Amino acid sequence: MTITQIYLQDNFLLENPLSFDDIKPRLLGHWGTCPGINFVYANLNYLIKKHKIDMLFVLGPGHGFPGLQANLFLEGTLQKYYKEATVDEKGLAYISKNFSWPYGFPSHSNPGTPGVILEGGELGYSLSTAYGSVLDNPDLISACLVGDGEAETGPMAGSWHLNKLIDPKNDGAVLPILHVNGYKISGPTIFGRMTNRELKSLFYGYGYAPIIVEGHSDKVYKKMVDVLEKAHQSIRATQEKARSGKDGAVPRWPMIILKTPKGWTGIKSLHGEKIEGNCLSHQVVGTSAKTSKVELKAVEKWMRSYKFNEIFDKNSGLAKDILDIIPEDEYKMGQNKHAFGAFSYKPLLLPDIKSLAINFDIANPGTVFASSMKKVGRCLKEIFDLNKENKNFRLMSPDETYSNKLDEVFTSTKRVFALPLKKWDKDLSSSGRVMEMLSEHNLQGLAQGYILTGRHAIFASYEAFVQIVSSMADQYAKFLKHMREIHWRGEVASLNYILTSPGWRQDHNGFSHQNPGFISNMLEKHGCFVHVYFPSDANSALAVLEKCLKSKNEINIIAAGKTDEPQWLTLDQAQKELEKGLSVWDFASDENPDIVISAVGDYLVKEALSAIDILRKIVPEIRIRFVNIIELTAAGFSEGECKVPFMDFEKYFTKDKPVIFNFYGYPETFKQVLFGEKNQERFLVHGYTESGSTTTPFDMQLRNNTSRWHLVIEALGLMGERGLVSADKAEKLMAQYKDKIIKHKDYIIKYGVDPEEITNWQWQKNF
Repeated sequence: MTITQIYLQDNFLLENPLSFDDIKPRLLGHWGTCPGINFVYANLNYLIKKHKIDMLFVLGPGHGFPGLQANLFLEGTLQKYYKEATVDEKGLAYISKNFSWPYGFPSHSNPGTPGVILEGGELGYSLSTAYGSVLDNPDLISACLVGDGEAETGPMAGSWHLNKLIDPKNDGAVLPILHVNGYKISGPTIFGRMTNRELKSLFYGYGYAPIIVEGHSDKVYKKMVDVLEKAHQSIRATQEKARSGKDGAVPRWPMIILKTPKGWTGIKSLHGEKIEGNCLSHQVVGTSAKTSKVELKAVEKWMRSYKFNEIFDKNSGLAKDILDIIPEDEYKMGQNKHAFGAFSYKPLLLPDIKSLAINFDIANPGTVFASSMKKVGRCLKEIFDLNKENKNFRLMSPDETYSNKLDEVFTSTKRVFALPLKKWDKDLSSSGRVMEMLSEHNLQGLAQGYILTGRHAIFASYEAFVQIVSSMADQYAKFLKHMREIHWRGEVASLNYILTSPGWRQDHNGFSHQNPGFISNMLEKHGCFVHVYFPSDANSALAVLEKCLKSKNEINIIAAGKTDEPQWLTLDQAQKELEKGLSVWDFASDENPDIVISAVGDYLVKEALSAIDILRKIVPEIRIRFVNIIELTAAGFSEGECKVPFMDFEKYFTKDKPVIFNFYGYPETFKQVLFGEKNQERFLVHGYTESGSTTTPFDMQLRNNTSRWHLVIEALGLMGERGLVSADKAEKLMAQYKDKIIKHKDYIIKYGVDPEEITNWQWQKNF
């Protein structure tokens, strides 16, 4: 069934001699890894049926989909979601004709595949996703098949350590099966050339009890059955000890190293070259089967070697002895309930954020200071408290929970750690709910596996280093986009990121810690389900967090700082602003403005308001409007159905007045968002220009032309050009602020800090 999908468009049961007309015009798909997939899936089915195991199958090898689909077809799962996939000749024709065919089935696992929680287009994430799926699922075993080519990737190399974050008392178990078939596309794999002793030593060092399965065909079948039984008993024994309180030792989980030839049971050689057990079996064997008699005959001989007609009837389907090892519907891996997270989804219990809000005199904004991240940490702590019984919430943080000021969560839970603890260790426990590991890849995979099986997670990271998982986020966005279009997938929680420790305040850590690129990357993904939020203060951060945690089937990114900053909006004001995605701040705005100044992001807001404060003092004749933008979507301002936030662009930014934007990230990113708006020449965008170092916070603004002084200079120039300020006055004032920029450098070199006029600035109510 795997081979028919790759090669055939007719004559699927070989009732006639194979002809050129039976072969597809384009031969696509990967054969080499499929025999191992078929072998593992069948053996897992046998184990599941014997013990009635709740088992999820996570497939690592990306293009082994025809093998997976063959198994979903024969177990009847595919027919449940694709009515034409009946288990007979017509169904076989349906899946074969549509495999790797335009508007048919892709060549890798995808959201349209029942039982799948991992997009198969990019390698390295299967094991971390599998581990995410078993957190807080005590009865679940996720069998994860890892390819030996995939095992060479960085994310996979790090994810073997995730066994140290599994609590056998409260979590399920992952059974990793490393398939060493020895070759990738054009050469040998590293694991394929390592000795058995080296392989066992490596994985023993990783904390596993590795078992190697290899040998001739007649022996390897029996051995796999025995080894899977042994692995299952080991998993259950470990869990029973932990759950009975009898054993506090560090668990050593089983893992299997399966060694079978690449392209096993396929064409042995062709045109004098070795095929089976070589890289030449990786993709399509006999690529000229539609035009070459030699290759056509080789494919036919290969297909007939399976004697498929002995176990498959064109009308009644599979023989009884094949059907006998297929589990009942409840236990079929393709129908595992955890792969359909919507069925087990429970909304998070959320605190009343009014009780967490910062109250201040609404007539005096900017006079109270607070940390957005500390408020978020307090809110997360209460979420952990409220959901102790549900056990459906986790915080992913790469060794930065304290640094990012989210550490109040530790008054409710701990960081999970299953290795021995020392008496001086802080906030560590084998049952903790904060996942800390210095690997963004692993935390992204854990979050995906956890969310897609029906739970909720937040991934908090230094802004500069979340960029490490940009490609994973891209893949998840693709998965989610497709998933949202499939009705039987239902809805799961959104994937929520918190990006903090932003480059604007990474002055002390230097240039390497200054990178808003993740935001740029995600804003390029065209879809209304990708949102980036820029709360201007702690109340705004609370409002955004609540909205994100209530949402489903979306990707939400919250970008905010952790330092104590001015508080501008009451919670009610912040929630109203969030409804539109932006708002005019009346306390900093005039009617009928001559110029609009707009900002995106907390530190940029402060600089913009500081500039307005200065302008009102030195050129009171200018009328200014301030617009704060709290949300951007991947679709931009006015594209498609999700015109968020600017459904009424001119209402906020006028029809013809100049607009200065102070943007959190790269100016080019915001210019793309503005694309399509009228009168582009009136927009001037400031943002991070890749200019940074170890310096002071205000010098970061100066280096990137986002400082209050740069905004003042630009506004004066624009007003001078329009005759609203005399040219002479504008030039003199601009010269003063250019001189201040020059002198600031001398000041910080001498004193090491910004001057008090910067650090002590507060918004003045009266001008």
